[in-house]
Amino acid sequence: MKNAFYLFLIVLLNISCVSTKKTSETNSPEQVGGLVAVPGPSAVVYKTTGDFYNLVPITLNSEKTEIVSYPSPKDIYYKGELALPTKLNNGYLLDNRGINANSVFINLTYEEYSKLEKAPSIEELLEMIVEKFPFTEMYNCGLRAQYQDEINELNKLINTGKIKTQKSMLFK
Repeated sequence: MKNAFYLFLIVLLNISCVSTKKTSETNSPEQVGGLVAVPGPSAVVYKTTGDFYNLVPITLNSEKTEIVSYPSPKDIYYKGELALPTKLNNGYLLDNRGINANSVFINLTYEEYSKLEKAPSIEELLEMIVEKFPFTEMYNCGLRAQYQDEINELNKLINTGKIKTQKSMLFK
């Protein structure tokens, strides 16, 4: 009898932990099951202190003392081509690699990096950093998927000055 009671409790707990929630057709993927789903990359628009257009970015920790992310030579492609940023108006660039405010650039071009057999060591990458604070402006302009004509719409934000109303990603 005691075993049946404990079995009943276990089943009841499992049911409550795995309960499903019926969603309506109007729910977005972000709402289903209480999990947050991001439907794609953000449109990150930025300017730099120098010409780093062709250089590979890596990401450091917030103190800029350790590498937290770097690509494999096979991971520097976007839509089948080298993930060079897209040039926008007034010197702005649209990221195609996945950078953030803690990203820096190393002294290898996308072309050079793509030809490596394997990524350089952490120590080598740290020595290759060109500039630890390369960004003068960086904005998250929402999800890339929200744009019908991404380049023209982002250029319109730039041309009208509304780019500066987007969420800044730099901490000053």
